[in-house]
Amino acid sequence: MANMIKSEEEILAKLNIYELNEMQKEAISVIEQNNNTIILSPTGTGKTLAFLLPTLKLIDADNEDIQVLILVPSRELAIQIEQVIREMGTGFKVNAVYGGRSMAKDKIEIKHTPSILIGTPGRISDHFANDRFSKDSIKTLILDEFDKSLEVGFEYEMRGIINQLPNIEKRILTSATQDADVPDFVNLKNPIVLNYLTGKKSKKLDIKIVASSSKNKNEALLDLLHHLGNEQGIIFCNLKNSIDYVSDYLSKNKIAHSCFSGGMEQRDRERSLIKFRNGSSQILVATDLAARGIDIPEMKFIIHYEMPERLEEFTHRNGRTARVNAKGTAYVLKWQKEDLPDFIKGFTNADISNKEKIKPIFWETLFISGGRKDKISKGDIAGLFFKQGNLSKDQLGVIELKQDCAFVAVPVSEAGKLVEELNNVRLKNKKVRVFTI
Repeated sequence: MANMIKSEEEILAKLNIYELNEMQKEAISVIEQNNNTIILSPTGTGKTLAFLLPTLKLIDADNEDIQVLILVPSRELAIQIEQVIREMGTGFKVNAVYGGRSMAKDKIEIKHTPSILIGTPGRISDHFANDRFSKDSIKTLILDEFDKSLEVGFEYEMRGIINQLPNIEKRILTSATQDADVPDFVNLKNPIVLNYLTGKKSKKLDIKIVASSSKNKNEALLDLLHHLGNEQGIIFCNLKNSIDYVSDYLSKNKIAHSCFSGGMEQRDRERSLIKFRNGSSQILVATDLAARGIDIPEMKFIIHYEMPERLEEFTHRNGRTARVNAKGTAYVLKWQKEDLPDFIKGFTNADISNKEKIKPIFWETLFISGGRKDKISKGDIAGLFFKQGNLSKDQLGVIELKQDCAFVAVPVSEAGKLVEELNNVRLKNKKVRVFTI
């Protein structure tokens, strides 16, 4: 077992966080002192860290079995939490398992049992049914975004999983939604509820209406994007067909973007997020799947290209901007004959007369076919690009290191040359492929 980083100060320093917010401080204190906790707090307020910090103190370093089970409703959330724990540098083994990836890969990774297991209900249920590890030491159960993971579609699997956990001592549930019901089978007795959902519109969030003279909103969308310039943001659509339609229009107008929807392969969804995070894409065109549970930076704006049907989706979409201490704007594209839902009424029109030319994107993303399992570090990758790629420090963008691959942001102007020079070179002891995605 690696040396544990046990102090909160060391973990926060590693994450470049200098002070916890009010919700996080209260959540840590309540979780430490109580067996059943519900945290209700808006998207982007740091709930993951709020439940992880006290949970880590409960893990016995000498116990080689799984001790913490984190159930989540989506693959993206599983990947995000796994990444946060790795970045915390605790020394405890963590694995995320979810549908859409190879079961063989799961089996290999959990053969060396993790202390913390994260997963979606379907995949965890499968591992439980096949007795791939002992459940006796699982004493902490976390249901992140429990309003989604306890919905009717997941209820059968969730009930089956929880009924096989006889030794749970601590239950932690989180949500960004008010009034979600907790079924009896969760065994959540007399929970302490921390409610940071005020139900009021954030003072940091502006909501503006952008009028479209035609039913086809693409021209109004383009005008708005030119008004916003080169800021990053999300365009929310209701349907995959709408995403394809908007994507084609953005491509014709040379606006760098990625798409994100449930109809895409998991690998493609993950790569879209990577390109958005590292600045290779200016815009993410997405369904409500991107409204929560994914790891993307703070947005200055989001755009409702199509209206959500419920207030809940509207709130979660808007939660991607004006988070924590920042300000943001949610723009609603409205055709003049379109009836808006009651919850999108009473907002003022946006003045988008001031236009800017959108500059071409600076970054391109390169794929490297080697990762952590090959003992490759971010430092190794940086060294390769500096020494053999002849990049300067300001030409090397974000490096994302995965188990079996890595992604590197480099200037568009250098990408072709770097692929030519670095493809099939040796990185550590592995010959790696390098190509653009």
